[in-house]
Amino acid sequence: MSLIVKICGLSTPDTIDAAANAGADMVGFMFFERSPRAVTIEQAVALRRHLAGRAESVAVTVDMDDADLAAIVDAVEPDWLQLHSRESVERVAEIRERFPQKVMKAVGIRDHADLTKASAYADVADALLLDAKPPKDADRPGGLGVAFDWTILDGFAPTVPWMLSGGLDPDNVAEAIRMTGAPGVDVSSGVETAPGRKDATLIRRFVAAARDAAGAADAERLAS
Repeated sequence: MSLIVKICGLSTPDTIDAAANAGADMVGFMFFERSPRAVTIEQAVALRRHLAGRAESVAVTVDMDDADLAAIVDAVEPDWLQLHSRESVERVAEIRERFPQKVMKAVGIRDHADLTKASAYADVADALLLDAKPPKDADRPGGLGVAFDWTILDGFAPTVPWMLSGGLDPDNVAEAIRMTGAPGVDVSSGVETAPGRKDATLIRRFVAAARDAAGAADAERLAS
């Protein structure tokens, strides 16, 4: 399988190098002030320049209006816009129509009803990201390092590419890929030693474990 690996929440040149050198396909820049991984537009411009095309860049946004999105798009020129909150199907369609970037819609997952909701975005987004639903009292979107029940993904087959996120780390990503057949995986806190502090060794281990799992899945399919 051609697995896509995304390392999200990068904020330093060293971690950009770690992700790119490990073979990550995408790196994410977080534009949400309450996140410990938040970067400014100026920081993201420098990081995008340092990335130098070694992986695709993803601007992670939370319920932004057109003016704020345009500021990021014009300055940073990311390859993707990731919409990581309560954006409606109609809002996602508007953003995809207005901006040249590909659009990834993140959807919080807890049960089968959430998967139905995720599938509704397939007509208006270029990719989906399935993350664990945050706790009701959370002040930030996303699973916050918690996994959801991967067994509910049995039979999930949207019409666009999708990525699995939420609670992944170097020790469980292989099992996640084996159980779900996910064509992409996304990690942030699972490769950190503290909130917002990425670790190069954990990044390398995560990418290697994900690639090995994808290779094993390919071998199993060929043998069957």
